[in-house]
Amino acid sequence: MIDNMTIRQFRILALVEGVSYLSFAITMPLKYAFEMGMPNYIVGMLHGVVFLLYCLWLLVLTLRKSWSWPTGFIFFAASLIPFGTFYIDKKYLKKLL
Repeated sequence: MIDNMTIRQFRILALVEGVSYLSFAITMPLKYAFEMGMPNYIVGMLHGVVFLLYCLWLLVLTLRKSWSWPTGFIFFAASLIPFGTFYIDKKYLKKLL
């Protein structure tokens, strides 16, 4: 079974990934309306790193059989949808602690 520290780490990573994804709502208008591309570039790079860490951590937890493959797929799909990581945190991850 999965320990509480690992769940806390994954929860933090999921929330950071969700915030980085939603940050594009601020930086995209800056890029296209005001021709300020640097904030979008920085957020894009940070989001890319956090997304890869999220996927890697998810794969490790799924391979450890901490949860099933269908659950792992739900967690992955949630990372592709705005507010998805916040949803899995509320519906799944909080209950595991």
